[in-house]
Amino acid sequence: MPEQTADLVALMPFARHIGMTIDEASADQVIARLAWAPELRTAGGLMHGGVLMSLADSAGALVAYLGLPEGARTATITSSTQLFRPVTAGEVRAIAIPLHRGRTTVTIQTSLYDSQDRLVAQTTQTQSVITRNLA
Repeated sequence: MPEQTADLVALMPFARHIGMTIDEASADQVIARLAWAPELRTAGGLMHGGVLMSLADSAGALVAYLGLPEGARTATITSSTQLFRPVTAGEVRAIAIPLHRGRTTVTIQTSLYDSQDRLVAQTTQTQSVITRNLA
């Protein structure tokens, strides 16, 4: 699966840019990771909340995408994140699962954990299922 997961990250240039890696990817669950890095921190030395939200959004979008019908695409239309604790070192692990798959939307929950397996944040997002040509 390492080649397959690398191919999936290549589909998402922004995820690659922030350093996201994928451990597991299916229509039922995506597990992704992001290492703490100086360029991803706030002035106070914490991993930036926007980076955490980006990890959650990217993992959630991927689990939605992997369950789409052939030729369909997806885009985030709503996202709500609760941040519970700061990340100052190590890695953040994202676990994204679909809560609902409908004809026009997919709802995903992504939980983020720190290196000590403590819940850092939780995101619920809705992805639009796009089946028409946008050109």
